[in-house]
Amino acid sequence: MLVDVVNMQGQKVSSVELPESIFEAPIYIDLMHQAYVRQMANARLGTHDTKTRNEVSGGGRKPWRQKGTGRARQGSTRSPVWAKGAKVHTPHPRSYVQLMPRKMRRTALRSALSVKAAENAIVVVDQLTLPEAKTRHMAQALNTLVGDASALVLIPEKEAYEGVIRSTRNLPDAKILLANYLNIRDLLMFDKVVMPLAALDVISANLG
Repeated sequence: MLVDVVNMQGQKVSSVELPESIFEAPIYIDLMHQAYVRQMANARLGTHDTKTRNEVSGGGRKPWRQKGTGRARQGSTRSPVWAKGAKVHTPHPRSYVQLMPRKMRRTALRSALSVKAAENAIVVVDQLTLPEAKTRHMAQALNTLVGDASALVLIPEKEAYEGVIRSTRNLPDAKILLANYLNIRDLLMFDKVVMPLAALDVISANLG
């Protein structure tokens, strides 16, 4: 797939051929969904906890004698049927981690990138540079490149793009992400994908 390479002013400077195996791959919607659910599940902490009868305070003695009161027999004031009692069948710490083979994860990423490419949502720039590390400069550049759409900006490394990272941090509809950390959630969350040629090389090396 041949796409235009533009500068930060949105002017075409050249063209580049997107790898067919990555940006024109078969689209597996069910696999993309599975990868997304896995990523969201793996992000859960699983630290929720409730107290059982062994953990709740109080209730150390029988509230009244077994027989002769006319009331129902009770062994503890901390029974689940009492106010301030223990809880049953409620959450306890657990792991939500879901496993997924690497080949399937990569196939899901190729499917998502192919969807973006089919929608003309891939914007390739020759160099991702700003005249000054200011949020307004990045906002103007993204407005030129993607308009009102939200943008996932991929960079090949952190060291050479510190100014771009700082300039994008406060933009609500944009996110900076290392190309090595490309994931299904961010691809599906943003309308457009903006990347310099160096980031495209990283993606080609990882998914090619």
